[in-house]
Amino acid sequence: MNRMTRKGWVVGALAALCVAAALCRVPTVQAARHTLLHKTRLHPDDLEIGGDLAGVQKGETRFVTYADLLALPQETYTVSTDTNFVGTVTISGVALEKLPALLGAAPGAAMVIAVCDDSYNAHYPAEYFSAHHPVLVLRVNGLPPAQWPKGSDGSAMGPYMISHPSFTPAFHVLAHTDEPQVPWGVLRLDFRNELEVYAPIVPRNHVHAEAVHDGYAIARQNCFRCHASEGEGGTKSPVQWDDIAGKAVHAPGYFDAYVTAPKKINPDTQMAASPQYDVATLAALRAYFATFKETRP
Repeated sequence: MNRMTRKGWVVGALAALCVAAALCRVPTVQAARHTLLHKTRLHPDDLEIGGDLAGVQKGETRFVTYADLLALPQETYTVSTDTNFVGTVTISGVALEKLPALLGAAPGAAMVIAVCDDSYNAHYPAEYFSAHHPVLVLRVNGLPPAQWPKGSDGSAMGPYMISHPSFTPAFHVLAHTDEPQVPWGVLRLDFRNELEVYAPIVPRNHVHAEAVHDGYAIARQNCFRCHASEGEGGTKSPVQWDDIAGKAVHAPGYFDAYVTAPKKINPDTQMAASPQYDVATLAALRAYFATFKETRP
């Protein structure tokens, strides 16, 4: 074998080895991800994982253990602005925006939805990740969930919760200010495509009207957490999107009063009041919800 032939053979062999390594690496990474996901719950504190998962049939749920979550790359912060805590605490956990890749979300399913024990949903689209970098909390002051402080209603804040290193509002829409999504009692994370999640609540017409656009931005962050539309959104409240639209169109006074001070109308409601919403903000919400009523009987 002459020098040139030998050199060509070596180059070819190295190229073949590189290709083989690349081909082997992909399933190895995928396999590593899926070893974290179990078909059945192994421990009471396992976190449910659902939504769009690579290689998992749609609608199926997987589970990841607390110990496996602790083994993922951790971030630790001293937090003083989280309203769930009194004073300053140290939180440790996994960056929420990294979990879709770490746990094998399907391509395009980068949105995370945190589902709580009361069916409240917190939505984390790309713009929220970019602005706030939320964390799936695993330890508070070095302690596991069973030893966390109690929530505002006296119940346990575990098994999981979401917090931030810090929070500065990223936007203001009329009298609505960007709000921190810091739920506790988190049982499940869904990885989804955000366009598909928001599709049922996109304004049905008058999309270019400024008031409708403003109302949509407010409702998407505020109302969608507890009220569902076509299977998307939270189900903490049994009142559906179309029902809200009906009130906005046919009983605007009632709509405004309920949004700003719901307990004055229904003392048993769990809906949070928004007394800061002024006339323009309420009008924008009604204009937005009216687009749904106009396209339905």
